[in-house]
Amino acid sequence: MSLSEDYLSGAEIHPIDIVETLAEHNEWEFDRLTDDQIAMAVEGQWRTYSLTLAWSPQDETLRLICTFEMEPPTHRMGELYEVLNRCNDMVWTGAFTYWAEQKLMVWRYGLLLSGGQIAGAEQIDRLIGNAVMAAERFYPAFQMVAWAEHTPADAMNVAIAEAYGRA
Repeated sequence: MSLSEDYLSGAEIHPIDIVETLAEHNEWEFDRLTDDQIAMAVEGQWRTYSLTLAWSPQDETLRLICTFEMEPPTHRMGELYEVLNRCNDMVWTGAFTYWAEQKLMVWRYGLLLSGGQIAGAEQIDRLIGNAVMAAERFYPAFQMVAWAEHTPADAMNVAIAEAYGRA
């Protein structure tokens, strides 16, 4: 039975309910912050990533934010932003940004579900998997630029191949 078949009998399917079921299924630590928001921790190869998914009924968007702490030296910020832009050029869904005040590298994505569209469990699972895959793929490049003082071009050599797997 597919993940989405569990939900077919319900008239109104809340996307955060689906996320919660996926978190339980994958044994991820999670906290249902509100009816419209959930936070969870997903273990990757490089580190544990913090994911928050929030449903906005006003604009009918499921927002995903995947973060990990990063405190690069001040003198490397220009290079970090350059490698971040290079990473964003290589992805089709989502984008990285650096929140300096919070010292967080952030992967963001918004899934628009206008007109009463419903996201299925497989789609949300893929959304989460893509976020973790992007963080895993580019984490070494961010670290090489920030701490090993590699050039952004050299650091991208470690992220050139798409990572395959499942979060």
